[in-house]
Amino acid sequence: MKEVVEKETIKINQNHKELDGIYLKIAITFAIAMSLFELWANSISMLPTIQINVIHLFFLLNLTFLRFPAKKGQARISWIDILLVLISSFVTLYFYFNFESLYSARGLVPNTLDYVVSVVAIVLVIEAARRTVGYLLPMLAVIFMVYAYYGQYFPGIFKHRGFTFLRLISRLYLTEEGILGLVLTISSTFVFLFILFGEFLKRSGLGQFFADVSQAITGSSKGGPAKMAVIMSAMMGTISGASVANAATTGAFTINLMKKTGYKAHTAGAVEAAASTGGMIMPPVMGAAAFMIAGFLKIPYSTIMIGAIIPAILYYISIYFVVHSEAVRFNISGLPRAELPNIKDVILKSGHLAIPVIIIVWLMIKGYTPIYAALMGIISTVAASYLRKDTRMSIRDIFEALKQAPNQLIPLGMACAVIGIIVGVTNMTALGTNIASEILTLSGGSVALGLIFMLIASLIVSMGLPATAVYAIVAIVAAPAVVRLGVIPLAAHLFVFWFGCLSGVTPPVALCSYTAAGVADADPNRTALMAFRMALPGFLIPFVFSYRPEILFQNFTWAAFIPSIIFSLLITITAVVASYGFLGKYKLLPFSRLFLFAGALTMIKPGFLNFVGVAFIVIVMFYERYAYQKNEMNLNA
Repeated sequence: MKEVVEKETIKINQNHKELDGIYLKIAITFAIAMSLFELWANSISMLPTIQINVIHLFFLLNLTFLRFPAKKGQARISWIDILLVLISSFVTLYFYFNFESLYSARGLVPNTLDYVVSVVAIVLVIEAARRTVGYLLPMLAVIFMVYAYYGQYFPGIFKHRGFTFLRLISRLYLTEEGILGLVLTISSTFVFLFILFGEFLKRSGLGQFFADVSQAITGSSKGGPAKMAVIMSAMMGTISGASVANAATTGAFTINLMKKTGYKAHTAGAVEAAASTGGMIMPPVMGAAAFMIAGFLKIPYSTIMIGAIIPAILYYISIYFVVHSEAVRFNISGLPRAELPNIKDVILKSGHLAIPVIIIVWLMIKGYTPIYAALMGIISTVAASYLRKDTRMSIRDIFEALKQAPNQLIPLGMACAVIGIIVGVTNMTALGTNIASEILTLSGGSVALGLIFMLIASLIVSMGLPATAVYAIVAIVAAPAVVRLGVIPLAAHLFVFWFGCLSGVTPPVALCSYTAAGVADADPNRTALMAFRMALPGFLIPFVFSYRPEILFQNFTWAAFIPSIIFSLLITITAVVASYGFLGKYKLLPFSRLFLFAGALTMIKPGFLNFVGVAFIVIVMFYERYAYQKNEMNLNA
């Protein structure tokens, strides 16, 4: 990749600033310095977590105000942006250098300047979040702060004694209960390091290796390029938990191939969107919220990674089956075998580039922390690239990775910072506990109703927020209620995480679908609806692992695991056929689809009804075969 010195453009959500000259150099310096600081802080540093977080926030705020415009259409940096950079530097560095005084000498008793700095910092975080992730999340943060201050005036379960203004702002900025708390810790450790790891892998050539392997495996089969998109997105998902980035990068390669072999533009975009969304739930590197689960539940990330393997595979099986059905229905052929790479040659030439991924998986399974695993992954990526001359990373490649990782993190990092306000207020006011009690009452002890309430909450919140924010908000207010109904904690939190991830293809706000539509030059709404339809069978998978935790390797016994795997596959494939409506080229009758969907539902919870579901499937298959043969006889008569 060539370094652009004169002018660099970062485009996020169709809006960007153009930087050049001294401002470009400052932005690049901040980005590289952030990467180097994070590597130091997460390896040999002995700094307290809150001090690491405030420097992390220092870089996030400064890069936001340098790169993201205050309003749409602002292409150049303004004097206000420069002023905000200076103020951001002061309020973050002030806390860093006065940490010992505040916590030791003064026993966490703020002075007037501490309060002023806290107010300014909170305002800056809200403004930076507005620039990077839109209005909704900052508005929620403001509403939560108003709720914390005026709590005594709220009705029913929302009422609390209220907090003074000074106590509220100091807890939200000067302690680990708010902005500088757990959520930002996740951004400054696991998330950043894995984003940096992904940037190193990109420049090592692993992405091309995945593309070649995918082409070699599926390229010549029916609908080959679409199947290649599914496999490549799954493979890319192992190193990148960002669905939009996945759709943009892999989509640039796969979508054109799909269109070339006969797929309509919106269908090609939908396939890539649905497949890329699964990347957020594909271990070992999942979406950022997966690291939050580890933090909230205080369990090793490896437990989450191992638990997510089978659900992620089930999701990709469902997408693959839809893609195959589409190819059979429209007789879409694959690519000529002569145009495809040979799998053996690909592995011999570039297989060594996958060594870092294997190392990361092995380290986390062995019980090492994700931080250590990510650091070893970065080191091994550089080392592995030197095993062959044509894959060696140059100094420029390394600096490019150090520069780009912070730019990739900015929206997610600022979302984590502002979510800290919401989490802080929720904990201060016991809002989560009160809502959980109300959900318990409304569900009447029914696990199914509790899960449905949590699904509805996740889908509503996901209409305007990224997956990380969806998980954080719903998990702290709703997941505890479902746990008290009997769902194991990991299943309850993965349930919320799953639907936060699927928000990328769930209308009306489906960012992953819109990204893929842009690459495909297709209608965004048609693409979003098609992607939603393709991903729809995946909506049943969280219900399956909530009732069958053994597929998460929780409460594991072979006697429960084997039937659960069998029924999980049956549910997934049945749901695909029911939602898609075709078996091969033959269109199913409406009541047959209804029976199949009912059959899938009856197999979710272990018990006698499982066999009723199997009976439904058998009846539909026999009836559809009879109807098909009768139709053929009438046509031949």
